[in-house]
Amino acid sequence: MAQQLNDIVLVPTDFSETCQNAINHGVELAEFLDYKLVLLHVINRESKSQLKKENLDLSAITEKLDDIANEIRENSRITIETLTREGSIFDEIHGSASNIGAKLMVLGTHGKKGMQYLVGSFALKVVTKSPVPTVVVQEKSFGKGYKNIVFPINSFTEARQQVQWAIHMAKTFGSFINIFREPHTDPILANKINIVSNQIEEAFKKYGTEYKIQDAEKSGKFAERMLDYAVEEKADMIMIMTDADIFSPDFNAGAWDEKMMFNKAQIPVMCINPVMTGKVYYEYITLI
Repeated sequence: MAQQLNDIVLVPTDFSETCQNAINHGVELAEFLDYKLVLLHVINRESKSQLKKENLDLSAITEKLDDIANEIRENSRITIETLTREGSIFDEIHGSASNIGAKLMVLGTHGKKGMQYLVGSFALKVVTKSPVPTVVVQEKSFGKGYKNIVFPINSFTEARQQVQWAIHMAKTFGSFINIFREPHTDPILANKINIVSNQIEEAFKKYGTEYKIQDAEKSGKFAERMLDYAVEEKADMIMIMTDADIFSPDFNAGAWDEKMMFNKAQIPVMCINPVMTGKVYYEYITLI
């Protein structure tokens, strides 16, 4: 039986400044989408060690979450709940997202530091195996929302899911979509990208989504060229498919995902996992 998805934004936090920024993004998303916000803290070895250093017990975690939630309630109309789980961050974040039926997650990453070490390859694992789309944020604030989105197209693009979320975000925030295409000298790959591009344009036109198309000047180093383009266009968000190597075995998905998620410009990145093909997911996402 397919799992029911609910109007929930899940935000895991380790109480760092970066995770507070993720909470801020989560609050704004919940307000725009009219979703409930759920704050999660996973109690693991690092958090227990920190509590011991501060001579505190586990009740301090609940108190911290409640303080954050109460402050949000004072300044926002959204419904908010808190949640604590004990165990592995990876398992408990994914388990919590599935158990509550979240439709979206916001994850703060620390670069090279953080109490619970949600960095590098570990953060990559959390995001690429997430059961729901995840917005990865660093220190950049929410601002006025995700009004300017860069949408890369290359030879592994799985257009259906990425397009539906782009349309959804465009409707929510009045976003403009900047399609950035990877050039190919291989006629087969070039033809594939043209076909995908035509399908995407057809969908955007159908839903009145504003967009433009820009081709990378040269083949190779697509991630770097796309990030340069995102900075040039003052993008508020980059939207990518993760675990792309299930479509192209020779493509180094980890390197691509990590460059995007931890980009130096600190642009928030929406990561959509292509393994999310369940019936309920598509029933939801096609209702945009």
